[in-house]
Amino acid sequence: MKKTDLEKNKALKLLGKMKQSPIPARFSSTTASAAPDRREQRRLDQAQGLVSFPLKIKQTLADEIRQQAAARGVTTNEVIGDLLAAALGKG
Repeated sequence: MKKTDLEKNKALKLLGKMKQSPIPARFSSTTASAAPDRREQRRLDQAQGLVSFPLKIKQTLADEIRQQAAARGVTTNEVIGDLLAAALGKG
C-alpha cells in the first residue's frame, strides 16, 4: 500500500470517529431546559398512563383543535383528550 493510501485511510477513520462522537455541550443548541428525547418522553407518558393513538382527521378539524389549544394555552393532546372524554360521556 502506498503512503498516500495509508494517509487517506487514516483520514477516513478519523472522520468516522468525528461523526460518531456527540456534539460538546458548549457547541450544541440544546440546553438543560430543552424537551426530553423520544425515549425519555415515552417513559414520562407511560408514567402518566398515556398511550400513543394515531389517527387521521380532516385538516379543518386539526386547525380548529390547534386554535382551541392556543386559546386555552394547553397542548393539542389535552384538547383532544377533553373532546374525546366529553363525546364519550366521561367528562
